[in-house]
Amino acid sequence: MSIARADRLAERSPAARATIRELLASGLRSYSFEFFPPKTEDGDRQLWQALRELEPLHPTFVSVTYGAGGSTRDHTVSITERIASETTLTAVGHLTAVDHSVAELRRVVGQYADAGIRNVLALRGDPPGDPQAHWVAHPEGLAYAADLVRLVRDAGDFCVGVAAFPEKHPRSPDFEKCRAGADFAITQMFFRAEDYLRLRDRVVAAGCDIPILPGIMPVTNVAQIERFAVLSGAAFPAPIAERLRAVGDDPAAVRAIGVEVAAELCERLLAEGAPGLHFITLNRSTSSREIYQQLGLADRQ
Repeated sequence: MSIARADRLAERSPAARATIRELLASGLRSYSFEFFPPKTEDGDRQLWQALRELEPLHPTFVSVTYGAGGSTRDHTVSITERIASETTLTAVGHLTAVDHSVAELRRVVGQYADAGIRNVLALRGDPPGDPQAHWVAHPEGLAYAADLVRLVRDAGDFCVGVAAFPEKHPRSPDFEKCRAGADFAITQMFFRAEDYLRLRDRVVAAGCDIPILPGIMPVTNVAQIERFAVLSGAAFPAPIAERLRAVGDDPAAVRAIGVEVAAELCERLLAEGAPGLHFITLNRSTSSREIYQQLGLADRQ
């Protein structure tokens, strides 16, 4: 390990050095941010600017998603490794089964381990091209997210997270991911606290009481959020949609309403005992930082 990397790791608090499993088991809440791998140099600069702006908030972790169909695997892994080595942030490695052989998956897990990354988010992933299309496993790969959880657990001492779907994923009728050894879950975006609370109740009733972090996406663009809602199957409540469409030509007004709505949802979730919040940033820090600071989350770390 380089002296510079050792110094950066030393700057982290004991909570930041713990796995997410250990942190949540201690009773501390997790506050985290999600990014995606950019496609251009400008996008890359925007990503790293957002990361640097969020770093002083000392989030529990940050993560970088795979592109559609696992298309950005190498880029995602390299960004995650760089976060782990060049910042004080705790990086969670994304891993999807889609279009990957078991050998390729094991190689990625090994890369994360070599970078000192102990937390991995194991996802089956959406089909390439059309997220709603029929899912077909790689001929030398895995068919289910539960199999991917087992692969990561067998590879070493990892804390493994999985995806959760408050409005019920049509392809995930059971709780096999939990039974396979998942330590925590992160939901897709949603707008109604009741959907999260019902999911939590279903998980407890099934005997798989793992912490579920709510995925929060502050609205900054009406057309974009409507498209995401359709792709993910998330309900976009009419009262919120109407407020946003009424100011759709005013980006500042849209962002202000988006922050207000997301902050209210966060307050309700925390009051109901959610173990933390996971902000889907779309590689921009402003809205997420405003909510984070408005709720006084930095003071609760």
